[in-house]
Amino acid sequence: MPKLFQNTQVAFALKSDAELQRAHFLFRLISNNTLVKIGTAATQLALKFHLPVDRLIRATVFDHFCGGVSEQDCLPVVDKMYAKQVYSVLDYSVEGKEDEAHFDDALAMTLKIISFAKTRKALPFAVFKPTGFGRIDLYEKVGAKQTLTAYEQAEWARVEARFDQVCKAAHEANVLVLIDAEESWMQDAADDLVTQMMEKYNTHKAVVFNTLQMYRWDRMDYLKKLHEYAKNKGFHIGMKLVRGAYMEKENLRAQENNYQSPICDSKEATDQNYNAAVQYMLEHLDTMAVFAGTHNEDSSYLVMDLVAEKNIPPTDSRIWFGQLYGMSDNISYNLGAAGYNVAKYLPFGPVREVMPYLIRRAEENTSVAGQTNRELSLIQAERQRRKNAK
Repeated sequence: MPKLFQNTQVAFALKSDAELQRAHFLFRLISNNTLVKIGTAATQLALKFHLPVDRLIRATVFDHFCGGVSEQDCLPVVDKMYAKQVYSVLDYSVEGKEDEAHFDDALAMTLKIISFAKTRKALPFAVFKPTGFGRIDLYEKVGAKQTLTAYEQAEWARVEARFDQVCKAAHEANVLVLIDAEESWMQDAADDLVTQMMEKYNTHKAVVFNTLQMYRWDRMDYLKKLHEYAKNKGFHIGMKLVRGAYMEKENLRAQENNYQSPICDSKEATDQNYNAAVQYMLEHLDTMAVFAGTHNEDSSYLVMDLVAEKNIPPTDSRIWFGQLYGMSDNISYNLGAAGYNVAKYLPFGPVREVMPYLIRRAEENTSVAGQTNRELSLIQAERQRRKNAK
């Protein structure tokens, strides 16, 4: 496979010189752990005391990693990306709320996005986090098969109803729905609930997609067991494959509670696990659909190689690539230009409400030095290319 992802002209075609300069500044900042800690602490302090920093945040980190403050505000970004054959996944990125009113608000927003996406080809997916619809402690208790109080039983019934309402709406609107994975200690209950939704709504094709975090060493076994269950029950599996985003938290909790960490021993083991899942799903494409959520070039090339080997058209609706907005443009836009199905997760929401997401994203990038260094080298290459072209 030729080195498609080195084409920075295609990768950054939508970025002006000023936007490229901003991206360079941001990734240089993110590459410095000390500056990230100082910056996030200062930002949190400013927001806590309601200092007027919204405009500054919006002009820098927010506009680089987010599409806007509302779904309508995102449309110019959605349209620009779609003109380059890159689809969008509108992701309402307000995190950390744990009351019924906010769960109902998240439900209403997800339903609104499905309705919004129904008539827009550029928006083939909706997405939500399980903890957007219910408390993490409740998921943990349900997953551990602990006895629920009468109040908790009613609370869990509302979580189930929210899942079903979204999946039903997606099924009726012919919009695919991605359900994110979170911490391992709440994931069993979420997995069981998503499987119920697949069994109910994926009878003819994959509409509902769960997420597998392949830095967990148990996920290949889970996928194979789910496949057997799906064959017996006669439904399709939709799965987003990612490496994972909670590694430090997972390892620390396992150490503090004296149990085996669910995380693979090494990055190499995680990479092998991810690639094995990609290969397995593409071998069973008759009853599966895969959303390869990855910023890893080698894994992306692997999907492309397998598609070519199996004579699958790049536009096959059962195979998608996905990256986060503001990152890995060299993968996303070159895949789109080559005719593959590729989508960007496009976070949105009120600036102050989205800051927990942005802080988490900055911290994750700091812990993955190779990702940040690659972004910087690509940006620098494109700046030099433009300079030489003048």
